[in-house]
Amino acid sequence: MYTFPLGQYRDTMNPKTKMQYLTEEELTGFEKYKYNSIDTGILSVYVMHPFWNWCIKFCPKWVAPNLLTFSGFLLTVVNLILFSWYDYDFYGNSERNKNDDFIPKWIWALSSINFFVAYTLDGIDGKQARRTGTSGPLGELFDHGLDSYSAVLIPTCMYSIFGRHSISPLRMFFLIWNIFVNFFLTHWEKYNTGVLFLPWGYDFTMIGSVLLLSITSIIGPRGWDINLPGGITPGMIFEFVLYSSAMITSQSVILWNIYKSYRDKTGKMRSFSEAIRPLVPLFTFFVVSSSWAMFSPNNIIDKDPRAFYILAGTVFSNISCNLIVSQMSNTRCEICNPLVIPYAITTLVSILVPISANTELLILYSECFIATVTHIHYGICVVQDMCQHFNIRCFHIEST
Repeated sequence: MYTFPLGQYRDTMNPKTKMQYLTEEELTGFEKYKYNSIDTGILSVYVMHPFWNWCIKFCPKWVAPNLLTFSGFLLTVVNLILFSWYDYDFYGNSERNKNDDFIPKWIWALSSINFFVAYTLDGIDGKQARRTGTSGPLGELFDHGLDSYSAVLIPTCMYSIFGRHSISPLRMFFLIWNIFVNFFLTHWEKYNTGVLFLPWGYDFTMIGSVLLLSITSIIGPRGWDINLPGGITPGMIFEFVLYSSAMITSQSVILWNIYKSYRDKTGKMRSFSEAIRPLVPLFTFFVVSSSWAMFSPNNIIDKDPRAFYILAGTVFSNISCNLIVSQMSNTRCEICNPLVIPYAITTLVSILVPISANTELLILYSECFIATVTHIHYGICVVQDMCQHFNIRCFHIEST
């Protein structure tokens, strides 16, 4: 395995000019980290990995793995921007879109391609790292950190298929939280077992998203506005599949794996209070964000669901990144996330103080901007901390 030279930049970093998020304990923990994962997914093992092994042959060895990861993430961001431009308020599948032309069909086709390419790049970045001898903790942290942000970007894009005509903004909010919980529990599982059990549902969800977007590029979003026997709609089926698959293939499996690690004494063997510690900031944020969504006097989530989702996803990503850092460095996870505090204050003000809808929207936009800038700054500084500690560059493979 490729070994990074350590310590070259430690003495040259000026703490007065750069904020350091990672502690020395965490950086030392990263030095001892070894990637340990198990992938038993049928689609992943028998279809996607053979496809990715074929794709990686065409990737030049000078391309840094993190560049592949970041490129895939940017394609997801491009999709979000496109859907936001053409159908910001999620009315594409409604009577307002009588001509079915809110979002041009080429946008649906392009977004389908973008998601598939992003999914492929996410599948080959680790293979590229092993192929070029640059495997290390930064790559995994970078990959999973961006994945935690995609947990809100992808479903927000998919919401344009069904729209608020089929799924209310509040129901979609809890559907997004279902995705948040699945992602977080996977890393909480690793925090306690030491093993990343790759969930089956992720591959099926990504391929399913690509197929849904592809079909929509042909029939348009109004093509999904149909009533099946029993008054069931495609939107209801979409919700049912996501919730049921999460319980069957993810949540129940995670609890079983954690139980088994304690039974067989193969995991971290943390006490109960330490084992559930990472769940505290997530649960706190769920209660706070749900309260704002349900009890806002101005029904803020209906006024601008897109901004509400992105804000929630940004805070969630920050909470997830802190958990990922803790489980990879084998350090104690924080119990209070700094982004949740201002979010909680915002929620209390919005619910308890009599304010107009426009004022509450201004509060939402301000909080969204501040949280986004703060989280991006956190991500950049954490990557810089890792690069300086391991004497590497994020998007460049050092010549040997």
